[in-house]
Amino acid sequence: MGAARVALVMLVLTPFGTSLASNVPSALPGAPALGDALRVRLGETLARQGADYVPRTRHRRADGLPTYTNRLLLESSPYLRQHAHNPVNWYPWGDEAFAQAKRLGRPVLVSIGYSTCHWCHVMEEESFDDVATARLINERFIAIKVDREVRPDIDAVYMAAVQRLAGRGGWPLNVWLTPDREPFYGGTYFPPRGSPGRPGFRDVLRQLSDLWNADPERVEQAAQSLTAAVRAKLEGESADSTIEPRVAPLRRVLAVYGARFDEEWGGLGGGQKFPSSMSVPLLLRIHRRTGNDRALQMAVTTLERMATGGIHDHVGGGFHRYATERTWLVPHFEKMLYDNARLVVAYLDGWQATGREDFAAVARKTLDYVAREMKSPEGAFFSATDADSRAPGGHMHEGWFFTWTPGEIREVLGDDRGEGILDYYGVSEAGNFEGRSILHVREPLASVAKRLGTSEEDLRLQFDLDLARLYEARAERPPPLLDDKVLAAWNGLMISAFAQAGLALGEPDYTATAATAAGFALERMRQDGRLRRVFKDGRADGDAFLDDYAFLIAGLLDLHEADGRRRWLEEAIALQKVQDAHYLDAAGGGYFTTADDQEKLLAREKPDFDGAVPAGGSVAFLNLLRLHEITTEPAYLERAVQTLSAFRTVIESRPTELAVMLEGVEYLLDTPKQVILVAPASGPGPAELLDRLRTTYLPNRMLLSVREGSQLRENAELVPLVREKAARGGRPTAYVCERRICDLPTSDPDVFSKQIGRVAPLQF
Repeated sequence: MGAARVALVMLVLTPFGTSLASNVPSALPGAPALGDALRVRLGETLARQGADYVPRTRHRRADGLPTYTNRLLLESSPYLRQHAHNPVNWYPWGDEAFAQAKRLGRPVLVSIGYSTCHWCHVMEEESFDDVATARLINERFIAIKVDREVRPDIDAVYMAAVQRLAGRGGWPLNVWLTPDREPFYGGTYFPPRGSPGRPGFRDVLRQLSDLWNADPERVEQAAQSLTAAVRAKLEGESADSTIEPRVAPLRRVLAVYGARFDEEWGGLGGGQKFPSSMSVPLLLRIHRRTGNDRALQMAVTTLERMATGGIHDHVGGGFHRYATERTWLVPHFEKMLYDNARLVVAYLDGWQATGREDFAAVARKTLDYVAREMKSPEGAFFSATDADSRAPGGHMHEGWFFTWTPGEIREVLGDDRGEGILDYYGVSEAGNFEGRSILHVREPLASVAKRLGTSEEDLRLQFDLDLARLYEARAERPPPLLDDKVLAAWNGLMISAFAQAGLALGEPDYTATAATAAGFALERMRQDGRLRRVFKDGRADGDAFLDDYAFLIAGLLDLHEADGRRRWLEEAIALQKVQDAHYLDAAGGGYFTTADDQEKLLAREKPDFDGAVPAGGSVAFLNLLRLHEITTEPAYLERAVQTLSAFRTVIESRPTELAVMLEGVEYLLDTPKQVILVAPASGPGPAELLDRLRTTYLPNRMLLSVREGSQLRENAELVPLVREKAARGGRPTAYVCERRICDLPTSDPDVFSKQIGRVAPLQF
């Protein structure tokens, strides 16, 4: 922007009656001047926030405007914008920051987190919004903020570095780099002041700055060594030979789960617990093939305990991020789209494997919550809601929105109706979380019904009505922050959840919700045939990653099973071609996180463990198996086997790290069924046949339900097995096949049940 333009813009008045640039400080504490052009851009952006804008900072002027504003105000990421009024001279990730570090000869502090991360908020308030700490950072470092949900590739590289240094990782992730982007030190949350055995953040800043200036050779050696370790970890091994799927990893994973299983409360381990959305489906698969009662018991107990615990939002539906202790009672209260998507699938699997309607009810309530609170006006899905909410008095308080006192419940329901809820959900005067109560199921419904002199069914119906009234009352509270960015990958997971539920539960509205979200992703988040990672503020942005492709392809395949529309299969095949062209490791097997034409970081990760979401390569592996089963194309199976071979060491030595890939191993060890349902062009659909399929746990299958005529012909172009199939005698007809060899076609639901109910035993 030229000087004349700067001068002109600076004369424009904001609604507050002052020039735009004057609303932004000329410099942040201890930092160089921001420059007039940058100050004007920041001032313009600040003015667009409107008079109701509440800056996220303790530092405000008398007129309510923020005392400090930095470059992050110009970013679209909600997480970066949360730090836009810190006194830290933040940069977004990019060449500008590293060029400045080289010019000034300074190390770089990279701080990585996400918008609903509780401890990220804590560290922001304690350190990044503290003027003295900010001055120390600004005087000695170049500071960069990264949203891990927008740039998982950056997060993966520097998380590997911190895990190498500290033996563990987490968020916030704070790592110090050379100007060449090589890490030399890092950690997670640092308290502002030290304690025995734990350094304070200011102490770490001073020590690292002093080391950088006093012994640069030592820093360089540490950076080179750590960088080499990161590359070795992330780039993985090559598939120089193929391996056959073996049962041994499944046997080993069952043994590990059994040793770590919490017999009383379910889940793995005895401390904090994350939702078991990856172990449960694998355990149910193992039980189906082996009849192993231990596998079923671990899965069912975990589903029960999660559903009755405080990690489950009994009023509004959905699950919080994780439990801080073994009983699932006290969660961190953020809600993530991906957790809820994966848990819906786990509860659907549990329902089909056991017939328990309470598992289906949890899936329904979770999906209804997502459709009500996490769906954009265009039908896409938002990312998350925060753990913190504004309590009376204006202070942000973790979990306040979700917790209750007996008085609050009685005020909504009345004394006579409230007592049952108080008993059943364990609400007391003392509370179980900072003087308030997290709702959780304290005792069986039958016990409460007996004490109140009513039936279980009547009490359940009453509680449903009472919870609806509590939900309405809770909606009057200030809600937690909504992270309204749309991520392609997480939308793919939720499309799968809605599509699978639409089919399994016979709920066409769920299928329609999945279809709308899929249409949004394909139409609004794709440019020139390539997916974009993020949709925010009306536009798609950011390079897509492997999980964006893999998760969306999986969602489209699930949607094709749910409604039989050729479009979804066609789009899945098209996206798979793009994924193969840009992410495939043709020489070594498997897929890289980043495309071949994306920014080159220190290492090109090939993800080899399931974290908060499944490894992209694991879902890609399953997609290839499914596409092979649908299309009969041998190339899909060849790439799947090569992918499995690329992870042979992890699969054989650390199988719990790739539970979702082990679902694919179990698939390969099975004889998947191809199920084709053909209904006449007009008249009754295959409802009776679908009813039998819905209640059958059949994870290894392809399914296509079509009507004769154009729908059958269109699908037959992509699905050879559909060709020449017909509705015999004008009645909906089922064709159940294995290895393309079909049983006798049938319209009898009982015969169909027997055909799909046959299980090939797996010898353990």
